[in-house]
Amino acid sequence: MKQLWAPWRIEYILKGPKEGGCFLCEALKDPDDPENLVVYTKELAFVVLNRYPYNPGHIMVVPKRHVAELSDLEYGERCELMELLNFSICVLKKVFSPHGFNVGINLGRCAGAGLETHLHIHVVPRWEGDTNFMPVLADVKVIPEHIKETYLKLRKAFQEEL
Repeated sequence: MKQLWAPWRIEYILKGPKEGGCFLCEALKDPDDPENLVVYTKELAFVVLNRYPYNPGHIMVVPKRHVAELSDLEYGERCELMELLNFSICVLKKVFSPHGFNVGINLGRCAGAGLETHLHIHVVPRWEGDTNFMPVLADVKVIPEHIKETYLKLRKAFQEEL
């Protein structure tokens, strides 16, 4: 039998999502700490890596204000979120050359939201053939790049694109 090593997953398995706290708000308290995975901030929104990505470069575009619904956002926040979403896709294209993207918002637990109380937009780079037998047969997704390497690449790229 072959073994698949994914040591970063143990953190999720053992600790899981924190109860009562907002990991997005916590990350924003110190956006320059690499452990928080924040790759870019603006006045009203920021970009953070998904700690448990579906693919390399899986990011979330997040309003700084802790709100749950699109209707809770003010006009300026909605505008900045969309501008930052567009900018993020441009950066991801430059760094990873994906063939496409999944972009989505999960509103409510039944819609797949792991964190229901702080709105965030998922951006997942996709490549032709990036799915294989592993998720189907073994319920395992192989991420070929360590998240710390992805963080360093994206943080630098966001700064260079200004």
